[in-house]
Amino acid sequence: MFLALPLMMLWGYKEIQSQFVKPQAILVLGGSTSKLEREKFTADFAHQHPNIPIWISGGSPPKATKRVFAKAGVDTKRLRLDYRANNTVENFTTIVDDLKKSGVKSVYLVTSDYHMRRARIIGEIVLGSRGIDFRPVAVPSQTSSEPIEKSIRDGVRAIVWVATGFADADEFQNKQ
Repeated sequence: MFLALPLMMLWGYKEIQSQFVKPQAILVLGGSTSKLEREKFTADFAHQHPNIPIWISGGSPPKATKRVFAKAGVDTKRLRLDYRANNTVENFTTIVDDLKKSGVKSVYLVTSDYHMRRARIIGEIVLGSRGIDFRPVAVPSQTSSEPIEKSIRDGVRAIVWVATGFADADEFQNKQ
């Protein structure tokens, strides 16, 4: 209990602090490539934040993504498309250092509502390891939340990445 109180106070301070730091980018976790739901939502959301870049990790093919933003009247020069990620943990680990190098200290984190719990856990760990805060922005869906086991599994993978630089077993074997 003695240790829990300072940790809770620190977490509360971090939560309050993040509300005062204005996000400098929109980070979209690529999702279903067939419906472009996250991209369409983000194109509308981008109108409320016209002067910040839009980073998209994974997701739909570049041509389709650019078409969605152009059709919505969003300048496609704002887009930073990145296709290195193969999963949610890699959505963060492949892009976090690029965000940091660009001076980004806070992002709007856009993903589907059913995926947000897992994204928040990974984001706290990976983005937090580089001092980057985020504000979650959920894309509404008709899908139930993911099982908690996925969040736990990927939270552990994120911790392993912060500690070792490796996001999963395949990557670890390839670097030896």
